Amino acid sequence: MSNPLDHRDGPRDECGVFGIFSPGSDVARLAYFALYALQHRGQESAGIAVAQLGGSIMGTREQGLVSQVFDEHMLRSLVGDLAIGHVRYSTTGSSEWENAQPIVRDDHRTIALAHNGNLINAVELHSELRSRGVPFRSTSDSEIIAALLAAHPADSLEQAVVEVLPKLQGAFSTVVMTEDRIVAFRDPHGLRPLALGVIRDEETGLEVHCVASESCAFDLIGARYLREVEPGEVVTLDAQGLHSQLVAGGERRAFCLFEYIYFARPDSLMNGRRLQVSRARMGEILWREAPVEADLVIAIPDSGNAAARGLARAAGIPQDDGFIKNRYVARTFIQPGQQLRKHGLRLKFNPLPEVVAGKRLIVVDDSIVRGNTMPQIVQMLRDAGAREIHLRISSPPIKHPCHYGIDMSAREEMVAHRRSVAEVCQVIGADSLHYLSLEGVYEAVEGQRSMHCDACFSGEYPLAGTETSGGKFALERAELPLVS
Repeated sequence: MSNPLDHRDGPRDECGVFGIFSPGSDVARLAYFALYALQHRGQESAGIAVAQLGGSIMGTREQGLVSQVFDEHMLRSLVGDLAIGHVRYSTTGSSEWENAQPIVRDDHRTIALAHNGNLINAVELHSELRSRGVPFRSTSDSEIIAALLAAHPADSLEQAVVEVLPKLQGAFSTVVMTEDRIVAFRDPHGLRPLALGVIRDEETGLEVHCVASESCAFDLIGARYLREVEPGEVVTLDAQGLHSQLVAGGERRAFCLFEYIYFARPDSLMNGRRLQVSRARMGEILWREAPVEADLVIAIPDSGNAAARGLARAAGIPQDDGFIKNRYVARTFIQPGQQLRKHGLRLKFNPLPEVVAGKRLIVVDDSIVRGNTMPQIVQMLRDAGAREIHLRISSPPIKHPCHYGIDMSAREEMVAHRRSVAEVCQVIGADSLHYLSLEGVYEAVEGQRSMHCDACFSGEYPLAGTETSGGKFALERAELPLVS
């Protein structure tokens, strides 16, 4: 049964990963707070694995938020010199405990692995491994990567990664841990983010390194953003410090454009850009592309906040809070009952009549996918007395599914599929609707289209065979013995 309180109209978050090598530090606690900063990337499960130098790997993973999975007693029991962590929203593999990460495997070598992304050749790799008698305990494509690395006969983990990486197709920002090192690597196209950070001990001058999906994880643990892990790069964190080798270079870069618009936290740096600044710029360009007579700018909180501020600043129109957002309903599974069901959206957003009544509103959000909640939002504003409602969306129309680690609807479920903007506006019930142009997005992020993936908007997938592979649900749909 679907959750009637789950009113997010946008795509689902993906996953967040973290790793740190810091002998003598409370690495489990550092990993906990880093994952806390990355919670927006996945709310279904969380896990941390630690290792003591020369010892063994131990860890825990459970369904739930970071704050629900870990407590003080548990963190104190996770003693080690290095750690990796993961927060998950399922893109391949259902939401079950077996699919939570980090994944620990003990084959030729013992490893723990955390992965953000999606393999488009998962079915082929899974079949190959099963034919060799390799067992699986989950339906996650992340375990395929873990199995390939754990069973590889190479003497070192780095050499195993070097030989396995070319076999993987799709998006994979991955952190792997053995008893004495952490190895992080990114797919040759750089589809999903992965950043390097450094913590400097002011007393000793010593530096330790860490990796994370976003730089906001570094801010919370006192680390400094160093740089992005390059596409195709393999980075090692061990007792000798930081080592790097480029394994697969020269591919077309294809960083996810939607990270700038939607996924990453606004205080994160990506490719040298603070996303709060880029998103405000999207709002400014929205106003340039589609000005309209209006009295007030409001955002759909919190996703539309930065763009709304940028639009209001460019337009010279006042901005105010048209909605109050209840931030504590996201994980309730209590059914509201028939009498309350029609008011379900108010459990998350409640409009303020004193702010919106009699006003011509510009309402800003970052995306519309299915279009199932926006008509309700528009109606709520009309019921609160809004005179006109002009929707401004800081992304182009989403018309195509993502196969690289983002959970989006099928094409047929997308409101912009086979509909013009005017037709979408009519479905939603607004007085006008404008999506930011693709050119406007690239202008806002100061990026080149040849360096990014915008397939969810354009339908142009950067990896050959993406759609014929079956995409992110191929493993679940395949008639394979997935669980052993």
